[in-house]
Amino acid sequence: LSLDAACATACYSAKLACDYLHTGKADIMLAGAVSAADPLFVNMGFSIFQAFPENNKHAPLDQNSEGLFAAEGAGMMVLKRHTDALRDGDTIHAVIKGGALSNDGKGEFVLSPNSKGQVLAYQRAYQDASINPADVDYVECHATGTPKGDKVELSSMARFFRAYGNKPYLGSAKSNLGHLLTAAGMAGVSKAIGALNNGKIPATISLENPL
Repeated sequence: LSLDAACATACYSAKLACDYLHTGKADIMLAGAVSAADPLFVNMGFSIFQAFPENNKHAPLDQNSEGLFAAEGAGMMVLKRHTDALRDGDTIHAVIKGGALSNDGKGEFVLSPNSKGQVLAYQRAYQDASINPADVDYVECHATGTPKGDKVELSSMARFFRAYGNKPYLGSAKSNLGHLLTAAGMAGVSKAIGALNNGKIPATISLENPL
């Protein structure tokens, strides 16, 4: 399958792959994304959207961040049902306990997400995974570095986790790598898997004045 869900593409592909495994339509799936857009075209586009940082500072979750830098990259995951991976003696880097999709609906404009859609995704995902949000230690954020987008994402998480009395640690791989656009989810998932296996969360750099 080939799909384009903008910045959600990589995670969307992983969710669809998991659905194929759960329904028995496949026994192994490859899910991933590639981002290799022309940098001049992409940066001009973000300038038009007023999302390219005039101060040349890309710092997700920081008050001084004025936008983002686009980046190129690719990532791919091999996915199998957990029982099959154990049976076959595979090296298991991480387990996807659940997933969910939602739609922001109509927002202010293309780079201004709708908080209702984000909260709905959290609700559905943790319910699907049978995980109590109160037990969550860390959230790898989308956090692109645009002031509007980061604020909405933070307010959505505050609204959701407040109901469970939880304040998980937050971070964004985009401070280290830039925004990989369609492949952004692969960077975030790879970071989260590395953090789980090493017992250490990579720093979100350039964070001096947190939102």
